[in-house]
Amino acid sequence: MNPATLYTVLVIAIVFEVLGTSAMQAAQHFTRLTPTVLMVLCYAVAFFFLSYALRYIPVGIAYALWSGLGIVLISIAGYVVFGQKLDLPAILGLALIIAGVLVLNLFSKSTFH
Repeated sequence: MNPATLYTVLVIAIVFEVLGTSAMQAAQHFTRLTPTVLMVLCYAVAFFFLSYALRYIPVGIAYALWSGLGIVLISIAGYVVFGQKLDLPAILGLALIIAGVLVLNLFSKSTFH
């Protein structure tokens, strides 16, 4: 399968995971029905696409990308949507995660190029 297609599938999984996590925040301990249902649906879609990507991408690489990009995106969503502030150490840590994702994709022979 085309590597670009595989990474697109993985990115779709990551986006839905971030949407699900954002909905979890909005669900307020499952006390709000609409965000709770949205969370379950988003996680189902996310795991469907992740499982498809795992057919071709090594689990360690896929999970590193899933978790790394997910952390960065959910931090941005927390800041933009929920007004959660990030201090300098948090921003530096997120920059290191981005650097790690770039190293995996640009230099690792375990990924598709």
